[in-house]
Amino acid sequence: MSSFDTEVPVLLLRLDPGPFPRDTLGVVGSLGRAGIEVHAVAASARGPVARSRYLHRMYARPAELAAPSAQARLLDLLRDLSEGIGRPAVLLPVDDRGALAAARLAGRLLGRYLLPAQPPGLPERLADRAQLALLCRELGLPHPATVVPASARQAADAAAELGLPLVAKWSRPWLLPPSAGLPGTTLVHTPDDARRLYERTESAGSALLLQRLLPGGRGTDWFFHGCFTGDGGCLIGGPGRAGHGRPWAGPAAAGRRLPNPQVERAALRLAGHLGYRGLLDLDFRRDAHGRYHLLGAGGRPGAHFRLVTDPSSGLDPVRALHLDLTGRTVPRGPGAPGRRFRPGTYRRRTAPPDGAPPLPARSSAAPHGMPRGVPPACTPGAPPRP
Repeated sequence: MSSFDTEVPVLLLRLDPGPFPRDTLGVVGSLGRAGIEVHAVAASARGPVARSRYLHRMYARPAELAAPSAQARLLDLLRDLSEGIGRPAVLLPVDDRGALAAARLAGRLLGRYLLPAQPPGLPERLADRAQLALLCRELGLPHPATVVPASARQAADAAAELGLPLVAKWSRPWLLPPSAGLPGTTLVHTPDDARRLYERTESAGSALLLQRLLPGGRGTDWFFHGCFTGDGGCLIGGPGRAGHGRPWAGPAAAGRRLPNPQVERAALRLAGHLGYRGLLDLDFRRDAHGRYHLLGAGGRPGAHFRLVTDPSSGLDPVRALHLDLTGRTVPRGPGAPGRRFRPGTYRRRTAPPDGAPPLPARSSAAPHGMPRGVPPACTPGAPPRP
């Protein structure tokens, strides 16, 4: 295993509301066990990440800095944190809003933070659901049939044409104002539902997409997590199958690292075409004909990134990114097919009831991108230090 430059710390950035989700513990633990100093900034300093023995310091940010219009204030905050850390650090966003903001500010953070060099506008192109649909069409990658209506009448007509129920998504969900009360993804049951949603376009801040629903179920949801170089070469990565947790375990799903040539080819083709560098998290769903449709992409650690850890070197995508950005050699490894992992959630959950049955297969009416499971009640008392 290559030695890490432990003089270069990492700052984790979360712009979504609330504390870090529990799967971020894997990021903190992986880097901390490698001897890398880890800092983190989020709207809330609560949660297990803040209590991790591997976290050097947690910083609370003002909630309003998550808004795209607050970019200048976020830049000031990151500069202030850099002064406090005292040396250049790897800036590692752990959510889509953070990844987009970091990419927009990258040029003004030079000398303070290390970030993957991306072609201009690439992170937003991947995160924008309408652009992702166009990109899949350009590359010939399977993607659910998608319509971007230009009027309320077109929205109603498209709903009837695509078949009901269907999935409605806002193209740029990070622009949704909290006051709008609109979810990023919802299920549409009638043409009137589609028409009424389109009429909310102005308040949503981005275009409405109507997408044919791909039935879900056990074994249909897959992912690819990896870390790429600037030429699209994969430093480490691989596919896996998303499982289904228990209802009392929260919305995060279990996963298993499994070989899947179709998913792997699609991921490598996408990254190579874009000249992508950095962390890449892709979500797929298999249709009834055995094709794997790309549903979403993000430039951040995936919830199951530890599944692609190479057992011989301990290398995972997060460690590979730190080695790459600090100019160290990244060892190549195959990963370990067959590994299982359950990322969990950021709140402590009640224990499963006696004799509780397994969670049934995901409903075929579950929209793409909506959380799995149901949030159970919290157990009083603070959870133990992770």
